[in-house]
Amino acid sequence: MSNINESLIEQLKQIGFSEYKAKVLLTLASGKIMSASEIVNEAKIIRGSIYDILKSFVKLGYCNEIETDKILQYQIIDPDIILDKIIKDKTKEHNNNLNKLKNTFTNIKEKYSAESSKNKKPVNIELIRGFNKHRVAKYKEFLLTAKKEICGMYTFKGLVSDEADEFSKKFIKRGGIIRSIYRTGLDFKISLNGIIQDADEENLSEVLRKYKSIGEDLRVCDFDIPNMTIIDGTSVFINTDSIEIPDQSNADIIMRNLSFAKYMKDLFEGYWKKSNKI
Repeated sequence: MSNINESLIEQLKQIGFSEYKAKVLLTLASGKIMSASEIVNEAKIIRGSIYDILKSFVKLGYCNEIETDKILQYQIIDPDIILDKIIKDKTKEHNNNLNKLKNTFTNIKEKYSAESSKNKKPVNIELIRGFNKHRVAKYKEFLLTAKKEICGMYTFKGLVSDEADEFSKKFIKRGGIIRSIYRTGLDFKISLNGIIQDADEENLSEVLRKYKSIGEDLRVCDFDIPNMTIIDGTSVFINTDSIEIPDQSNADIIMRNLSFAKYMKDLFEGYWKKSNKI
């Protein structure tokens, strides 16, 4: 086989072909009508394996089997058609595996939920490690426990949206209080009316006015504050993100302790007095 064919053989092996199947496919790729013996000689493979390979190729629709008076001959199907067949087969297999995975973890979740509800014990301290997506989910779960008041201190970073989330709207509508302190450095981007732009004092003010319009009581500061949320004066969520630590090594902390929550609420009130109204 030429260097080009050797390279193609390796590529075919990487997508699931055996070495012999790759050699047969490339031999047929010349487009000639060939007998099994001719394919064996050109592909340089063991004769005993050729018939099973050709039978599987005919079944998969990779080549046509042509019956003559003396022998069977074979001709490759258009490679675009073969590619389409492989993509469909791989996609179907992938989707089947995904469905099996989802069904398995649905069953695991049901078992987890059932066991958790039976054996649930209050946990005073939780350390949540991992990538942002999972920690955000835990934070949302934490917010859902709020009944009366949410006090938060936040530093804007990454992408900040002008859209108030549905939870905040519903919480305030049913009588809940949200008080927030935002540190107002401009080293982030803002999504305003669906358009992403660099933060400046004007568009930041507009975002904060939108937050305030739903009933959020907020203030701004230009000094460092911890990223922290206090729920009903009883529980505290502390975000410890650091740009110097990889995402998967960062951690958040949930403290369910009345004394600690009171200390953090006192800290919040101190920062609240030092911060500015808008």
